[in-house]
Amino acid sequence: MTPVRARSRQAGFATALLAPAVPCPRGLTALGGEAGPRRFSVYRNNVVAGLARALGERFPVTRRLVGQEFFAAMAREFALAHPPRSPIMLAYGDGFPDFVETFPPAAMLPYLADLARLEAARVRAYHAADILPVGPEAFAAVAPTDVDRLRVGLHPAVQLIPSSYPIISIWLAHRDDVEVQPIGSWAGECALVSRPERTVELRRLSAAMAAFLLAVQDRHTIEEAAVAGLGTDPAFDIAEGILVLMGLGLVVTLDPEPRQRRGYRCAPSR
Repeated sequence: MTPVRARSRQAGFATALLAPAVPCPRGLTALGGEAGPRRFSVYRNNVVAGLARALGERFPVTRRLVGQEFFAAMAREFALAHPPRSPIMLAYGDGFPDFVETFPPAAMLPYLADLARLEAARVRAYHAADILPVGPEAFAAVAPTDVDRLRVGLHPAVQLIPSSYPIISIWLAHRDDVEVQPIGSWAGECALVSRPERTVELRRLSAAMAAFLLAVQDRHTIEEAAVAGLGTDPAFDIAEGILVLMGLGLVVTLDPEPRQRRGYRCAPSR
């Protein structure tokens, strides 16, 4: 078989594997002879079920909240439309939260997509590169007149998930190891996910602190980030913002070099 023909057969097999309406590819053989449509259908179902189980492992709180049957059906639809693009399964499901947001049966739970985003962020943080954050002494070495022009690089594990819903409270209330508790307040929450050392950490941020850190993450100067925080809450304390950066081990690089300034308007983005 020529390489071109082999690639064509592989592509046809992959297409049929995740397209139930496509018939069994011709020429498939099994140990006992030719592999018929029935055997191929079993294999197809096993592959899709395996992908759905992988999603369930990555989004356990989302699964627990909607129930196993609902989640399995939703995950199956995602797997059929979005097969893995890499043999490394750690990243599989990065697009699942966006899929949940447009999945009609999930419309009754408008917070579900952001909850899934939080779970995806925790996995990304866990597998992020191991880089030591800079300590307070690095900030102390910056001249006071240069602090406002300082740009910082955040640790690759840092994830900011702004939401109009109490996603941290929902996540805490539906973990497998705790009894489900009612949510006291349905105000929006912004989640900060980080992993300064070995353990993934989760914190609530005020709206102003979230605006500040989102600007920092976008490589704006400390001064510009402070403007974003103050624009959200006039009482925002820039010193507190810097203490959060230092105290939580969020920063891996400092760049006090002046750069051309540009305007910044903070708006939660996904």
